[in-house]
Amino acid sequence: MKINKIDDLQAFLAVAREQSFTKASAKLGVTPSALSHRMRALEDRLGLRLLSRTTRNVSATEAGERLIGSLSPLFERINEEVEALGELRDKPAGTLRISCTDDQIELCLRPKLAEFIKDYPDITVELFVDYGFSNVVSERFDAGIRLDESISQDMIAVPIGPPMRLVVVGSPDYFDQNSFPATPYDLTFHSCVDIRHRPDGNIYAWEFEEDDKEFTVRGNGKLVFNSIMHVLNAAIDGIGLAYVPEQLAEPYIQEGKLLMILTEWCPYFPGFHLYYPNRRQSSPAFKAFVERFKFSKLD
Repeated sequence: MKINKIDDLQAFLAVAREQSFTKASAKLGVTPSALSHRMRALEDRLGLRLLSRTTRNVSATEAGERLIGSLSPLFERINEEVEALGELRDKPAGTLRISCTDDQIELCLRPKLAEFIKDYPDITVELFVDYGFSNVVSERFDAGIRLDESISQDMIAVPIGPPMRLVVVGSPDYFDQNSFPATPYDLTFHSCVDIRHRPDGNIYAWEFEEDDKEFTVRGNGKLVFNSIMHVLNAAIDGIGLAYVPEQLAEPYIQEGKLLMILTEWCPYFPGFHLYYPNRRQSSPAFKAFVERFKFSKLD
């Protein structure tokens, strides 16, 4: 049976992706009831149930999953070709969605963002703060930012920051009331501000190195965040010790608000990388973003 309304198929993909009529309708700019009616009409024309509806969520049926698998690559290809037309414009245009963390924004993107937006007024950059290590392909991001060691081999990775290390810092007020740890092992007797990246994940263990051997230590912390910026702020406030990127703590160290300790145990490693699948290379807007934010030793 011929399906005349291509936008109904796009609407179906939006509902299946969001698993919610409310969320999908907000993105499509229609009411949930109107969207639900369109899906019912599409199912009637096909003679198949595409969506399983409950009071809590919406999920694709077996037929719906098959249609998603067929349609998604086609619409992605269409979007890529439309974006590629930007090469015919005087300047690149489009929307770029990047999955990253707040410290990555602060250290790698913020220093160049204002100039980039000024130079490319037709490009919209959407930065999504995400500590959950989302799949950039399934979540439809153009790219993500991670440490090089955690990037899949099938992705292209471009360095956007210098080599870095995580260091232990604490406020002068904290050390007025607590002794300085002589080794990382002494951290077990200190109040340490921790981070848990995902609700179902483990608290991140602090990583150190001695004689080329790596080991981890867990402190005795009573405060946990899922954002490194809040971990840093808690250390500044004297709540406990923090394990943060050295570049992030450096301004506060210079101001005397933080003291850096145990540096001889803290190894350097490759810094943050922008990573993305091969298909993103076709977008002029994305090419401009990569070219501007890739790391150079002259930065």
